[in-house]
Amino acid sequence: MSRNYKFHNPEGLYFVSFATVYWIDVFVRPIYFECLVKNLNYCVEKKSMEIYAWCIMPSHVHLVFKSTIQKPEELIRDFKSFTAKELISLIDNNIQESRKKWLLNAFKKAGNKNSNNTKNQFWQQHNKPIELWSNAVIQQKIDYIHNNPVEAGLVESDYKYLHTSARDYNGTKGLVSIITT
Repeated sequence: MSRNYKFHNPEGLYFVSFATVYWIDVFVRPIYFECLVKNLNYCVEKKSMEIYAWCIMPSHVHLVFKSTIQKPEELIRDFKSFTAKELISLIDNNIQESRKKWLLNAFKKAGNKNSNNTKNQFWQQHNKPIELWSNAVIQQKIDYIHNNPVEAGLVESDYKYLHTSARDYNGTKGLVSIITT
């Protein structure tokens, strides 16, 4: 992995993106969004994560965050591990999930290909962390995150997308506790 994609500064502010295996559009049902929102808020409240921007897209998540207690790579690792287990369980127990068998088979297939997993793999392993070193770069990443649903054609205005911090930056309380710049 490139040296550019590692957490070098434990106190740094980072932009990260992580996606589901095979870029599967998992986040299309409210229950799955709610799982991530709940766990992001848990990390803010209990694990000293500072979130400056976030967005949950159908197949991936973007964050601008800082970890004030533990190493940022450990915080993201724990978040991804916990949410992977919780989301797979939600999918398995969701009687309304028409794609259940296909999704669970995809996670199992990905897990079988990865020696680090014993059963399933929900998230791709990389996070592609980029340390943000200036106000201009921070703003560029926040704009990128907020514009993601617009570019994907999901909404016409960034603040109209429910699962993003663009709402907070537009004067509406969002779903995740953030620090606005």
